[in-house]
Amino acid sequence: MDFQKLLLQAEKGLKEEDVQALAFLCRELLSYHSASVNSAKELFTELQLQGYLSAEKPHLLTELLLLIQQRSLIRDLNFQPSLTTNLISPFRKMLYNLSVDIDAQDLRSMKFLLYRSLPRMNLDKMSTLEVFLEMEKMDKLSANNLTELENLIKTVCPVLQETIKKYKESQVNYRCPVPEVAGPPRDQRWPVEQNQSSMNSNNTSIAGSEVQPTSDTTSVKTDPQASLNTSDEGDIETYSMDAEKRGFCLIINNYDFKLTKFLRQREGTNIDESCLEKVFQWLGFEVLIEHDCSADRMLSLIQGLSTMDHSKMDCLVCCVLSHGLEKAVYGVDGSTVTLEELKQPLNASRCRSLAGKPKLFFIQACQGTKEQTPVCVQNDGPIKGSLMHDARKMKQSIPSDADFLLALASVPLYVSFRDKERGTWFIQSLCQNLIKMVPRKCDLMSILTKVNADVSQKTDHTGTKKQMPQPAFSLRKKVIFPVPQRDPPKLPNV
Repeated sequence: MDFQKLLLQAEKGLKEEDVQALAFLCRELLSYHSASVNSAKELFTELQLQGYLSAEKPHLLTELLLLIQQRSLIRDLNFQPSLTTNLISPFRKMLYNLSVDIDAQDLRSMKFLLYRSLPRMNLDKMSTLEVFLEMEKMDKLSANNLTELENLIKTVCPVLQETIKKYKESQVNYRCPVPEVAGPPRDQRWPVEQNQSSMNSNNTSIAGSEVQPTSDTTSVKTDPQASLNTSDEGDIETYSMDAEKRGFCLIINNYDFKLTKFLRQREGTNIDESCLEKVFQWLGFEVLIEHDCSADRMLSLIQGLSTMDHSKMDCLVCCVLSHGLEKAVYGVDGSTVTLEELKQPLNASRCRSLAGKPKLFFIQACQGTKEQTPVCVQNDGPIKGSLMHDARKMKQSIPSDADFLLALASVPLYVSFRDKERGTWFIQSLCQNLIKMVPRKCDLMSILTKVNADVSQKTDHTGTKKQMPQPAFSLRKKVIFPVPQRDPPKLPNV
C-alpha cells in the first residue's frame, strides 16, 4: 500500500488525545511548537519534512504507536514492532508515562498546587501533558530541572516517584540522532486536505576543514522568523540583539580530576570562571554554572538547554573549561565529549527557539598534545612553576550547522596554557577584550581576532612556549552585543 495512504489509515485509528500525546513525544523533533499540531496528518507531514519518517524508514511511527499502546494499529498497518528508532527523548517518555498514571483527581490537585505559578487562563481545561508543557514554558521543568515536578508528584501521587527516579538513574546520556533519510520534496503533499501550514527549515551544512573556516561553503535557507538588522558595512547583516534578556550562558568548569589516573587538577580555572561570570552577566546573560561534570553530565546539561524556550532571547553562550583533545573535551570521570555532541542538541532542527540565532561556544581546553615550540611541558604532570596545559590526543572532527561559533583556545593538535594563579591565556584575553571592545560596538569576530593577536604574543618566563587560538564558525551575520548601561566589571590584569 502507498505509504501516504498508510499514514491516512493510521490517522483514522487515532483519537484526539492520541495525537496530542504523539506531538508531545515528538516535541524535540518538530520544527515548530508542538502545541500547534492540530491533526495526525499535520504531525506526519512535519516528521516527513524533517527527514524522520518515510516509506523506507517507518520505524519512528512504530515506536510512537508502541509508546501510546496502539499495538492493534501497528498490526493493521503491517509494521514490525521490533523495528523502532531511538529518536524519542527519554525525558518525553518519562513525562508521558507519568501522564498516563495521573488520574483526574491527581490532575486537579496538581493544578491547585500550580495555581499561583502558572498562568491561570485555561489552566482548568488543560490536560496533564498541557500542564507539563506550560511548566516547560515557564522554565519550571526540563530534562535537567525536575525539582518542581518531583515536589508535585511527591505531594499528589507519591507512588509515581519511582518513575522519575528510574529516569534520573538511567538517562544522563541521551542525544537525539540525526535522521538518516532526507524528507520528501517540499511540494509533496497529502492526497487530501492539502491546506497545510507552511514550514521552514534552517538546517545548514558546511563543507571543508574546520582548520580553515573561511574556505567553508554554507547553504542556508531563509528563516522568516529570524530578525535581521542591516549593518552599515555593505550587505553584511547583524543578528538581532534587542530582546529583554540576552540569553543563557552556561559555564561548565571542570577542576577536580582525581577520579582519573592520567589527568591533573586544573589549578587556576576558578579565576576563569569568575571572570566569565562577571563579563557575561554584564552583557545581559543569565549565567548558569556547573562544576566538575562527568561526560554524561555535560551532555545532560546541553540536552536540558535544548528543551528550554529561547524564543524571547537573542542567543546562547556555552563556556567549557576542562582538559581536552582534538575536537573533544574531558569530563572529570575521564570520558570524552566531542564538540559535535555538544552542538547537536542545539542545532536548528532540534531546538527551534534557537533557529537563526547565534550559538556561541568558548572552549578552554587543549586540542592535542603538540607544542608550538620544541620545549617539552608535561601534560598536567608534576608542576614546574605555574604554567600548565590541558592536553590529550586526537579524537574526531565535527560537522558545522548554521549560526554556530566554536572559539577554541588552540589550533588542532596543540596545547593551550593555564596559569594556576592568573587563569588561562585564552579566557583572560577574551574577557578583557569583551570589556574593552563591546563599548566600541565591535563585532565578536573582530574581538576574537584581537584575542588571537594578544594570545599569540604571550609566552612563559623562558620565552619558549606559545599558543594560537582559533575560531571556527558558521555564523551568517555579525554578532554585536549591545553596549551595557552598567560599568564593566573589574578583572585581574593578565
